This record gives sequence, structure tokens and C-alpha cells, in this order.
Amino acid sequence: MLKGIPSIISPDLLKILMEMGHGDEFILADGNFPAASCAQRLVRCDGHGIPQLLDAVLKLFPLDTYDEHPVSLMAVTPGDPIKPAIWDEYQSIIKNNSLRTPNFEFIERFAFYERAKKAYAIVATGEKALYANIILKKGVVTE
Repeated sequence: MLKGIPSIISPDLLKILMEMGHGDEFILADGNFPAASCAQRLVRCDGHGIPQLLDAVLKLFPLDTYDEHPVSLMAVTPGDPIKPAIWDEYQSIIKNNSLRTPNFEFIERFAFYERAKKAYAIVATGEKALYANIILKKGVVTE
């Protein structure tokens, strides 16, 4: 155990966050996301929801302030009646943990999968909310 590290952050996830550099991206993926088939590096966080992981990660991980959209979400498929309430929760978590609250970028489902294949890592969660997948771009650590 270490002081100051949120207990939801596993050793494997901490290692991934430490390895990442400025501009690298990683994904917090919901339980339906094809994480294993897309990931270059896969971290399992089964049983955990994305909001709790997002809050913990942002305590250690600055968002990229040089990118207009350091946070990207999978867009709702046209015609799907879903209105993801989890996005409001993400906005609140980011606002509480970041210097600025960036506007979200919305990426079409299959384009999101292609971008996921290039991400540094994918964190597979047990999140049940639909359209809960989120891409975070790492910024510069200044502290």
C-alpha cells in the first residue's frame, strides 16, 4: 500500500498511468466494450464503475491542456433513444478534479473503436451504463 493513492487504483493501473507520457490516451471502457480485442495493453477493473475510476485517476493524471478535447466520448448511435445520464456525472467529476472543464468530443461508434486500437491502454470495467466509454488524453505533470 502507498499513501495518497486511491485504493481503487490497482498496481497494474498505476503502472500504466506512470508509463504514459504527454499526449498518450487511455480508455475507461464500459462492460460492453470490446476491450480485449482492441487493446494494446489491457487492465481489468471488473466490478468497478467508471465514475469511481475516473475520479481516482484524475487525482493522479492531468488532462492535456494543449488539446481542445482531452476528453472524448462514444456518441449515441443515430436513432438510439438513449440519453446517457452518466455524461453529466463525468462532467461533474472532471470539473472537481481539473484546472478547466473541457468540452467533450463525441466520436461515432466505429471511429471510437479504431481510435481505441491506438490508445496506450484500455481499462475494462464493470460499468453497466450504456455509452459510458471515455477517452482521456494525458497532460503535463507540473507539480
